[in-house]
Amino acid sequence: MPFVTVQFIEGRSDEQKRALVSEVTEVVSKNLNAPKEQIHVILEEMKKTDYGVAGIRKSDE
Repeated sequence: MPFVTVQFIEGRSDEQKRALVSEVTEVVSKNLNAPKEQIHVILEEMKKTDYGVAGIRKSDE
């Protein structure tokens, strides 16, 4: 039962997230030979104020 977590900055549309879940499921199923019914995809959206790179928050760019 594979679990896949995808973390990203907020701002994606529902359509983009739906497509991501579908395509990640396809790839995991194909590469791990796992039934799609057992693949769990978890989307974690982060606010720009809660994520930083090189010491700078994304909200401060």
